[in-house]
Amino acid sequence: MENWKQWLPLLLPVAFLQLGLMIFALVDLSRRERTKGPKWVWALVIVLINFIGPIVYFVVGREE
Repeated sequence: MENWKQWLPLLLPVAFLQLGLMIFALVDLSRRERTKGPKWVWALVIVLINFIGPIVYFVVGREE
């Protein structure tokens, strides 16, 4: 029980970074007219694949 308390200061910034990245990716997805593939698939990738999903969307999914 005491072991998780020592990891909490390290995990909180990572959790906030992941949440912020996910929100930023979802907002960007909703504002774009065109993406490489269906928007609903990208939304699932962003939400379900933690931390890497939003990065994959920004690198591969956006059509410019």
